[in-house]
Amino acid sequence: YGTNYFANYINSEMKPEDVRSMCCRLRLDLTELYNRGGGGLFGAGSKTGSIGVVTINLPRIGYLSKTKKEFFERLARVMDVAKESLEIKRKVLENLTEKGLYPYSRYYLQDIKQMRGKYWANHFSTIGLVGMNECLLNFMGENIASKRGRKFALEVLDFMRERLVKYQKETGNLYNLEATPAESTAYRLALKDKEKYPDIITAGTKKVPYYTNSTQLPVNYTDDIFEALKLQDEIQCKYTGGTILHIFLGERMQSGEGVKRLVKKIFENFKLPYITITPTFSICPVHGYISGEHFFCPKCTIKQPCEVYSRIVGYYRPVQQWNLGKQQEFKQRKEFKIKETTLK
Repeated sequence: YGTNYFANYINSEMKPEDVRSMCCRLRLDLTELYNRGGGGLFGAGSKTGSIGVVTINLPRIGYLSKTKKEFFERLARVMDVAKESLEIKRKVLENLTEKGLYPYSRYYLQDIKQMRGKYWANHFSTIGLVGMNECLLNFMGENIASKRGRKFALEVLDFMRERLVKYQKETGNLYNLEATPAESTAYRLALKDKEKYPDIITAGTKKVPYYTNSTQLPVNYTDDIFEALKLQDEIQCKYTGGTILHIFLGERMQSGEGVKRLVKKIFENFKLPYITITPTFSICPVHGYISGEHFFCPKCTIKQPCEVYSRIVGYYRPVQQWNLGKQQEFKQRKEFKIKETTLK
């Protein structure tokens, strides 16, 4: 069913006790809390999370910018707005918690209040991004798989990380960088940009545009999982607030042992922090689970519609219930081909 997530503790610097994984990809580096004295047996490492995420629309910045200097100036301004938004939200959240509107959170975070003076002091403010691939296409005419495109993407991520450190020092609050899931955002922002700038480059079609998730490869770029891993490994390691590589398969793998060998091979050879094995499957009202994509049951004598399931971002839902942008992404996606005989 592909519901499991796999965290890389083999070939990364992280240890299980240093990380909290939440939501569909939020992953918190607790070393920031240890630096505040939050570790140890009676520490507050588990009493953390994110107060919210603001997602940066990179394709619009790439489209509007004529030079590298202008690009980073625009990015800095938008990130400043994101920071102000998160600071306002933090104040409102703290105020409402004080007034008793979040009784369970107030009880759960009372130790943090005693130690830090604020209930939400151990929670991060998260800034994310969407559409790095389309940003590069608009700005320099190259995609994220190209050498030049990948180099600039890494430069952008380093710039964002450095700016988040600046915000952290200015405010005293924790900040991190996430590859935003952007389940509806990737479609909504592309629609708005197409409306305002008709010649902006997006993924998808003119009628159903979308932006590629965070700094991922275009969904139809390759069916070779190890090529994708090589192109994504360094990029995915730049995030401090969570990222993931979904290994989309056309159907389930033949054995649990094959999944085990695949995950082991990936984590022994790559440093990226988080993966899923995501097979497509279908559910027939009569026959139940059917491996692979079948909008109509191949076993029924009548034309029986099935629900096709895949991972929309972090969780499985019927493809028929996805927004139009995500459905278009599903149609265009190349699924990875994996021969279990090569995993020994």
